[in-house]
Amino acid sequence: MKNTERFTSRVENYVKYRPHYPVAVIPFLQEEIRLKKDSIIADIGAGTGISSQPFLDNGNKVYAVEPNKAMREMAVKLLGRFPNFEAVDGSAEDTKLPDASVDLIVVGTAFHWFDQPAATAEFRRIGKEDAWVVLMWNVRKSKLPFEKAYEDILHKYAINYKDMDHRNVGLEQLVDFFIPGTLVEKRFLNTQAFDFTALKGRMLSSSYVPEEGHPSYEPMIKALEDIFNKYQQNGMVTFHYDTALYLGRV
Repeated sequence: MKNTERFTSRVENYVKYRPHYPVAVIPFLQEEIRLKKDSIIADIGAGTGISSQPFLDNGNKVYAVEPNKAMREMAVKLLGRFPNFEAVDGSAEDTKLPDASVDLIVVGTAFHWFDQPAATAEFRRIGKEDAWVVLMWNVRKSKLPFEKAYEDILHKYAINYKDMDHRNVGLEQLVDFFIPGTLVEKRFLNTQAFDFTALKGRMLSSSYVPEEGHPSYEPMIKALEDIFNKYQQNGMVTFHYDTALYLGRV
């Protein structure tokens, strides 16, 4: 399966159950790089538009570049009400955007799917002379008992989980991506609370998780139900995240 098609069957769960980004991202960028309401944003690998939303709320023009048709159509359905939103059928390596057309390039969780040398060349092409790049993703914590138990299920049942996890990309791996001396790292706290239906949807929104019909699906869901029943409080469990943000020039 092509990377660009991995989420086609998971769009509904992705929209409902993936974490959003903290509102604090916008004031941080306003302070750090003078993000303005008239700054033009390219959200690369925009998916269903989760990473576009904060910038649209800020009044920015956002080009949501997404190669997956189902994800892109969902983004249009959810965000088409914003006059500054435009979905683009493109990829990180071929955005279809004009030369020197954007002030800020934003990449959410999708960065680990990119061909980084090709994406770097494309970012340089579409960015204005003083453009910045923001990489950000929600890193699920795994040290509390429930979160550790959830992580154990993924390691047992998920397909190539350890190779696909975006937590494999951190400061050390990004030093060579950004121009030396421009990289800034920032962390924000983020949480999600789930009943069992939402927890199951959150798990199934991940591309590496077996879907219904796979031999591992039923035992995986049974294990998920077991840890939910063990750790729930008032019918809910909570994920805690660090929202990791990396800012620099390329």
